[in-house]
Amino acid sequence: MRSERFQRIREVLGRRQPDLTVLMDRVNKSHNFSAILRNCDAVGVLEAHVVLPEKGLPLHHGTSAGTKKWVCVRTHQTLPDAFSDLRTLGFRVFAAHPSDDAIDYRELDYTQPTAILVGAELDGVSAEGLELADVHVSVPMQGMVRSLNVSVATSILLFEAMRQREAAGMYAASRLSPDDFERHLFEWTWPSIASKRRREGRPYPKLTEDGDLVRD
Repeated sequence: MRSERFQRIREVLGRRQPDLTVLMDRVNKSHNFSAILRNCDAVGVLEAHVVLPEKGLPLHHGTSAGTKKWVCVRTHQTLPDAFSDLRTLGFRVFAAHPSDDAIDYRELDYTQPTAILVGAELDGVSAEGLELADVHVSVPMQGMVRSLNVSVATSILLFEAMRQREAAGMYAASRLSPDDFERHLFEWTWPSIASKRRREGRPYPKLTEDGDLVRD
């Protein structure tokens, strides 16, 4: 581990937002899944949530350009399960959907714990997701097409969230607990060893200031 890369990892982790996330409602195309994860990484999302389509989501090597290493993906069996977990953590859920009562995405407050709910390319957010969401949000459009590609719409909402959070100083210092920061830091720096230690039920080794292992 080069010291420069370790410091870069620390800096990026220090800007992660544990209370900003995306919930993918049966997104069924691997390139959209990949693009959404890249958007999440770009704005500092720590963890994304996914309800997989019935036939699963085939992912190929390199689908996310390594992004899954930096954005944890939590899978849920059903949308109610996902909503229950998010509600327990204090999230409000904004469904990206151009319904008649949808609110302009720029008028919402993303500095609160926020989950952005997005759906599959053709069908959008499911009726169940729309019913469960706290609010529907839309991106105003001037053309004939009523909606954007799901990954593009997600990026617009996420970058608005980042703009608001930057203005509020929410990227200025780590928002993770010290224990969570150290755990993620080890997992990002030494993923293979972290995986082996978890399987064995053993704690992670300590790290030096340059990211090297302190041997047991």
